[in-house]
Amino acid sequence: MSTPRRSADSVLLPGTLDLLILQTLKRGELHGYAIAQRIRQRSEEALKIEEGSLYPALQRLELKGFVQSEWQTTAQNRRVRMYRMTAAGRKQLTAKVDAFESMVRAVRRVLRPA
Repeated sequence: MSTPRRSADSVLLPGTLDLLILQTLKRGELHGYAIAQRIRQRSEEALKIEEGSLYPALQRLELKGFVQSEWQTTAQNRRVRMYRMTAAGRKQLTAKVDAFESMVRAVRRVLRPA
């Protein structure tokens, strides 16, 4: 019997979603749905970011100056809000990656058999 997949909302550590968004935007601007899809794909379907978490996180990152957004029209004539990382966002990403990797190392030390 397979275990049901839980949404990333219930399993991500605080601040991890911001890290994932910034890392996803590192390669260029994307609209919100594409950010969620890219995270899902890169995590091999393990992380599913719900709209109710994604858009507040994007708004928070924009208020902090880590992300900028603007409305654009797609080739299919749809208006989408495109997000891109700022220089401050790149610095924040570096700091968050360092902090996350440090935390993972600490957890691994605790989990290692004595």
